[in-house]
Amino acid sequence: MSKAGQNLFSFQSRRLAVVMGTNEIASAVAVALIRAGYPTVMSHDPYPPVIRRGMAFHDALYDDYVELGGIVGRRAESLLEIASVLARKRSVAVSPLSLTDLLALRVADVLVDARMQKHRITPDFRGLARITVGLGPKFVVGANCDIAVETRPAHTGALVESGATEEPDGEARLLGGVGRERFVYSGRAGVWRTPVDIGMWVPKGFLIGRHEGSPVLAPLDGHVRGVARDSAFAPAGVKLLEIDPRGRAEGCKGADERGRMIAAATLKAVKLEAARRETMADAAPGAR
Repeated sequence: MSKAGQNLFSFQSRRLAVVMGTNEIASAVAVALIRAGYPTVMSHDPYPPVIRRGMAFHDALYDDYVELGGIVGRRAESLLEIASVLARKRSVAVSPLSLTDLLALRVADVLVDARMQKHRITPDFRGLARITVGLGPKFVVGANCDIAVETRPAHTGALVESGATEEPDGEARLLGGVGRERFVYSGRAGVWRTPVDIGMWVPKGFLIGRHEGSPVLAPLDGHVRGVARDSAFAPAGVKLLEIDPRGRAEGCKGADERGRMIAAATLKAVKLEAARRETMADAAPGAR
């Protein structure tokens, strides 16, 4: 059997996790799943644009080298490419393919929606994978997921085994004592252009870029913790920029405490749901 054939056989026979999203939370979850023994594919969604790119596998979509927690993100957009990436140790496949395209390749054991879409209706993902986990708002256990994880600051990492996750309140968690003021949001839909990269120190009022021709300035002194990739399309009302006021550039790269907490909770949710399924199977009539 050829190397490609061996990779395809391995892809079809091994368990598989699919993570929706390529942001920093999705990336932390992907690292945790791979370490737990789940070969993982990340499915990119363009909404909202990823800004914390130094903490995410997102830029692997553009063939940039990205390594987080010892895991390397590798672009893959076909069955053969995905199989090839997953056959490599400590690698995650980062794909522009939609969830529908990915699940047409094979059924996933675990599906995690980590897109963090606070204001969009979330469809029912149950039945698309053996276990479905929703992160953040707009999830209802038993309606559009099997189990969910809270992401709001006061309850980060709490498991939701019944009912709905909390609605977003519009408040940003404090970072260096600064909340929502450290972000700049798009005022309308348009193309974003910027020469600025993650980790760069900028003074308040510095021209970070232009969104559909309108200038976007740094709201305060600090390092660029998040910025949408140059040439990205940004709808109205999404984050374009985040400034870290704490005075240290290292806080702009790698998983942060929040990401690790949510990733650990996600792994716990998967194990809990798997155990629940096993208990139900054992209790079913005719079970040995």
